[in-house]
Amino acid sequence: MRTHTLSALCLTLAAIAPFANAHQQGDLLVRGGLTTVAPDESTSNILAGGADLGVALNIGNDTQLGLNIAYFITDNINIELLAATPFKHDVEFSVPDPLGTGNQLGEVTHLPPTLTANYYFNDASSAFQPYVGAGINYTFIFDEEFTSANNNAGLNDLSLDNSLGLSAQVGMDYIVDDKWHVNAAVRFIDIDTEATFNVGDASGAVEDIEIDPWVYTISVGYTF
Repeated sequence: MRTHTLSALCLTLAAIAPFANAHQQGDLLVRGGLTTVAPDESTSNILAGGADLGVALNIGNDTQLGLNIAYFITDNINIELLAATPFKHDVEFSVPDPLGTGNQLGEVTHLPPTLTANYYFNDASSAFQPYVGAGINYTFIFDEEFTSANNNAGLNDLSLDNSLGLSAQVGMDYIVDDKWHVNAAVRFIDIDTEATFNVGDASGAVEDIEIDPWVYTISVGYTF
């Protein structure tokens, strides 16, 4: 009975052997999946023509195709580059319709490439590979525009500065076989910017916009 039990156990372990081949030094991982950017924003009030409108901004969430590439410089440390298709966010007033043009102020598009160093805790015998990481982000903000109603009301030339900031993340890989794995990760990215615009012939600004999004990613990865 013991011999049969041991044989069965060996067969079971052999059947799941691919799970034991985790990431190794020199591996190049390419992942693709869904990434959601959820701003946790705070802003100073909007100044228009030198007057404080007494309202702030809210920035909506967006989900896009998320891509990243990671290279293992040791068995436990990799360098990862996060990329994605452009995220587009609705920008709304924090109170309903302060200018009589609707609650939505406009929309902005951005790309937040992030370079991260990650440390993996488990050795190659585990299919479950949790990790933590820290890195740096540069966010390109473009295609800023007011809604047509706000343009008709005299708002124009909206511009937001690009942002340089730090990032941190926790994540996990689950090894399916020698080549494939699934990944889930949560990042926090420090994104701070300022906005300028014109109100007719006068200038306006939002001097401190702390977007600071949480970024959620679920993806499938392939190892080269």
